[in-house]
Amino acid sequence: MRLAALRIPKAAAWIAGRKTLWADLEAQVAEGDRIIWTHCASAGELEQGKPILEALRSAYPGHRIAVSFFSPSGHGVGKRYAAADIVTYLPLDTQANARRFVRTIRPQLVVFIKYDYWYHHLKAVRDAGIPLLLASALYREGQVFFKPYGGFHRRMLHLFTRIFVQDEESLHRLRGIGVTNAQVSGDTRFDRVATIVGKAGHVEGIDDFLQARPAIVAGSTWAEDEALLVSVAAADGFPYCLVIAPHEINARNIGRLVSAFGSRAVTYSEIQNGLKPGPQHTVLLVDNIGMLSRLYQYGSIAYIGGGFNKSGIHNTLEAAAWGRPVIFGPHYEKFREARGLIETRAAMSVSDVAGLAAAIDAFSDPERLRESSAAARGYVACNGGATRTILGFIQEKRLLTTP
Repeated sequence: MRLAALRIPKAAAWIAGRKTLWADLEAQVAEGDRIIWTHCASAGELEQGKPILEALRSAYPGHRIAVSFFSPSGHGVGKRYAAADIVTYLPLDTQANARRFVRTIRPQLVVFIKYDYWYHHLKAVRDAGIPLLLASALYREGQVFFKPYGGFHRRMLHLFTRIFVQDEESLHRLRGIGVTNAQVSGDTRFDRVATIVGKAGHVEGIDDFLQARPAIVAGSTWAEDEALLVSVAAADGFPYCLVIAPHEINARNIGRLVSAFGSRAVTYSEIQNGLKPGPQHTVLLVDNIGMLSRLYQYGSIAYIGGGFNKSGIHNTLEAAAWGRPVIFGPHYEKFREARGLIETRAAMSVSDVAGLAAAIDAFSDPERLRESSAAARGYVACNGGATRTILGFIQEKRLLTTP
């Protein structure tokens, strides 16, 4: 990491953030605090954990919420999250660090979100007799837990008081390796996106850009996704405006996209600074963060980026919660919700320009659009409730007490 920090800004931030970790943490913790500690690998896991954190804050108002992060991007987002009383980096996973961390914050309950297993941290919590939960976990064939050489990783699973998994397949796999401290709860992301839709307001400037024209909202796009969008938008008679929120919003990437789309493109910053979009502007490039989940309400169709990368697609549920049919690239198989949306005819996967054009054409049919929109919204609604299950377990087992 120190070598990487010489040339990679995120690695440098990772190192810098931990230089003052202990002093920063100790300054945030007071004697007598009753703390619930939640760990998130990064910003995506924080979004997944927010329904749990907010439910715990409501049910146990006398407790403080501490959130730890592995990544600097997650830490930055966490600092802006009002429900978190204490925000910290997770120290490196050594026995001494883990024990010191537990002694410092003295948590009464610990919740890890989805994954990011750190042996010494988990063991320090278990050794201290503190209830330890894993929320929204998902297990797939091929993971190290299920390999002959995965004994060390399997030991970590036994350290949890309870593992809440997303589906029956995950539960079956755990039972197959002798892990019995698990139950199906579902995925808290369904609860999160439903809350976002319920509370979302309008985004200033989007109506001025669209001028009542139909739109496709493309979220978290990468270069491979954007190349397809450039090609389909160049076709004669293409009936949609594009609202694109790329995964990378640095000046270089935004400049590349402006060049690719030419005079049709305008950036959100330009609109904020007073530019009045005209009918020639059919592509809006969103060059800030924090409003993608609200942007989907403005589209008839959503395109979700990342499906041409090995890591796979980004969050499809944010669009589906608005009742928007979704399109994404070919690498989606490890994402349960993407498979579910395809099965309900609320999504399509594409691998080239022709496939994207065909998918857009299919969803443009009014009857298919109504059917797919209802299916997307219904899929999210039917899969909610994970937060209620997890909170119910905490209350039933009396893992926390009110002051």
